Amino acid sequence: MRWENQRAGRDPQPALLGLDGLVRTVAPPEFQGVTFHEVRARSVLNKVPGESMVPFGWTVNPYRGCSHACTYCLAGDTPIRMADGSAKPMADLRVGDRILGTALRGTARRLVPTTVLAHWTTVKPAHRLTLRNGTTLVASGDHRFLAEKGWQHVTGDDRPHLSPGDTLLGPAGDRVEPDAALDVVAIEPLGRDETLFDITTGTGDFIAAGVVSHNCFARNTHTYLDFDAGRDFDTQVVVKVNAPEVLAAQLRRPSWKREHVAMGTNTDPYQRAEGRYRLMPGIIRALTGSGTPFSILTKGTVLTRDLPLLTAASREVDVGMAVSIALLDRDLQRSLEPGTPSPRARLDLVRRITDAGLPCQVLVAPVLPGLTDSAEALDPLFAEIAAAGATRATVLALHLRPGAREWFARWLGAHRPDLVERYREIYGRGSYAMPAYRRALSARVAPLLRRHGLNRRDESYRLPAQREPERPERGEQLSLL
Repeated sequence: MRWENQRAGRDPQPALLGLDGLVRTVAPPEFQGVTFHEVRARSVLNKVPGESMVPFGWTVNPYRGCSHACTYCLAGDTPIRMADGSAKPMADLRVGDRILGTALRGTARRLVPTTVLAHWTTVKPAHRLTLRNGTTLVASGDHRFLAEKGWQHVTGDDRPHLSPGDTLLGPAGDRVEPDAALDVVAIEPLGRDETLFDITTGTGDFIAAGVVSHNCFARNTHTYLDFDAGRDFDTQVVVKVNAPEVLAAQLRRPSWKREHVAMGTNTDPYQRAEGRYRLMPGIIRALTGSGTPFSILTKGTVLTRDLPLLTAASREVDVGMAVSIALLDRDLQRSLEPGTPSPRARLDLVRRITDAGLPCQVLVAPVLPGLTDSAEALDPLFAEIAAAGATRATVLALHLRPGAREWFARWLGAHRPDLVERYREIYGRGSYAMPAYRRALSARVAPLLRRHGLNRRDESYRLPAQREPERPERGEQLSLL
C-alpha cells in the first residue's frame, strides 16, 4: 500500500491496520471519537502534478484525515444521474459505478461520464432545500451546489452560501445551464441529524436530483491508506510525527530550488490535532531556515499560537498572506457576490494580521470599468486599506475568463445595461481589458497609491505567481471580490 514507500527505518511495533512506519495508535480523551495513528514518514514534501491548475508546485501535509469533520453530504434517496441516463438512489451507488459529471469545454459546461471513486456515510444535521419546480433535496449545511453565481454551500456565514432566489444549474441537453425552474425557494433546517451519503468522482461533481452537486476531493486520498473516505477521514487521523525533521532533511538537498510550498491544500495543518502534536512550528522553522517561501491555508484558530513565529518567518522568507478587497460599496458587493465576507470584515482581517506583525498585501481586484475604477471610488478604499496597516496594494482590472465572462455579461445586462457597450469596447472578444484602458487605470491609481503609502515595494513579501488555469469555473474571476 501507499505507506510502503513512506517507511523510515524499523517499525517500533507491528504495523497496526497495515500502516508501515506506525509508531503507535492513540485515542486521547480530549478528542472524543478520534483516533490518531502516529507514523514516521520518509517524505513529506510533495510535488504537485504538472497538469494541476493550482498556482504552486509543492505541498506539505503533516496530517492525513481531518478532525474538522467537514462533510458535503446528501440524503440516501437523492436520485443520481447515471451515465446511461437512468437514475439510482445515492445510498445504492457503489465504487466503480459510471455516472454523469461535468467538464468545461470551451465556454460551456457539458455533461461527461465519470466514475464513482469513493462512497461513504456520515450522520450530520440536515437541511431541506426546496426549488421552484418542486424538487426537494436534503443535505448537510456544508454541501455545495453549482449556482449561477458559482459554487455555494447550503448554509454559512463567512462563506459563499445559497439564499432564496438563487438559480442552480442543471442539465439542458448535453450542457449544464441555469434554469429558472431551479431557483431556490426555501432552505430549512430539519432540526435533527440524519444519515447522509457522499461520493468522490473523477470530475469532482455529479448530477443529483437534476442539479450539479460538488463532491469531497480530499476524502478519497484516505482510501490509499486502507481507510474509508467517510467517517474514517474524520476520526482516523494519520499524523506524520517526524514531519519537521524529515522536511528539514529534504530541504537541505542540493537539488532543492527553494520553490514556493503551499500548506492546507489537502487537509488543514491547523486542525485541532495540531494543538496536541505541534508539528507546524518545526515545519515553519525548517522552511524558513532553508530560505523556502511558503503559504498557509487554514480554518483553524490554532494558528494564533504561531503568529510570533510566522512574524519572524516573514522577515526571512516570503509568507503568503494577502486579502482581496475590491470595493467599499456594500450594496454593489452584495449584488456581485452575495454570501462573501463584507468589505469591512476583510479590512478587519487585514488589521488583525498586521497587528500581529505580519505584512499583509491587499489585492484591489477586480476593478470594474465604469463601476469601481474612478478616483472617487478608489481613493477612500485606499485610505481604509492603509488605515488597516496593509503594506502594499496591487490594483488589477477585471479579467473576463470564459465562464466568468458569460456570468458577468448577464449581471451587467440586468443591472447596468448602460455599460454593456463600453465593456464591449474595452474587452472585445478577449479576456483582458485593452492595453489603453490598463494604462489609463495605472495612471489614475499611481498618485492615489503614493498618497496613501501603498506603492512601496516590500521584497520580504510577495504573493506566489498565479498560473493561468486551463479550466476556470463559472464566476471564478468575481470570486476575487
